[in-house]
Amino acid sequence: MPTKNLPVAAAPVVTAPAKSSSRRKRSDAAPPARSSLTPDTWIDAAIQVLVDQGIDHVRVDVLATQLGVTRGSFYWHFRDREDLLRRVLLAWRVRATDALTRRLERAQADPQTQLRDVISLPHRGRAAVKAARIELAIRAWARRDAMAREAVDEADASRIDYHRQIFEALGFGAEEARLRAFVLYSCEVAESLLHRQGQGPDHQTRQDFLAALMQTPLRPGIKRRDP
Repeated sequence: MPTKNLPVAAAPVVTAPAKSSSRRKRSDAAPPARSSLTPDTWIDAAIQVLVDQGIDHVRVDVLATQLGVTRGSFYWHFRDREDLLRRVLLAWRVRATDALTRRLERAQADPQTQLRDVISLPHRGRAAVKAARIELAIRAWARRDAMAREAVDEADASRIDYHRQIFEALGFGAEEARLRAFVLYSCEVAESLLHRQGQGPDHQTRQDFLAALMQTPLRPGIKRRDP
């Protein structure tokens, strides 16, 4: 039988450029969410949860849900929850103590003006209210956690020492400067908790009174009692 000439099938065309184009699209796409988050993003989110809900709710799953990412994204920046909590305390120390003290020192060289500046801190509007809420949340945490307690103790000691330096610059002796620093710092902490008491003029009156009181020498005849 004669054979029919069958048409020869065309060889398939390999469209390599299409594959390359696909790669390009993947590389040009937005990076994963985890790469857009920084450690500070997680730290700030943790602080907000701490303030709003307490330390028991500062968990990886809660923060990941709030930030709209997977839990795995967390581990690009932190070893574990304990590492995050440690860095939350460090961030609070830097922002609320170290950086603040440096800013106050650079702003004024005159000790009387520095004294008024520290007295005014609890009265500085929304920033002061936010700082007070964070401080209160961290102090509540510190009542039940040794690491937080140590961070609070260190921050308090550093702030009191800065106050002591102001009083020494005003001419008070070392021991009296230390005592006045503690009294003034205690007043500031209390004021930050009681900021809703009174209106603007009342706040200013209290600031003026405290500034005058803190600079008034004790009567010459008064001495410390021996323990």
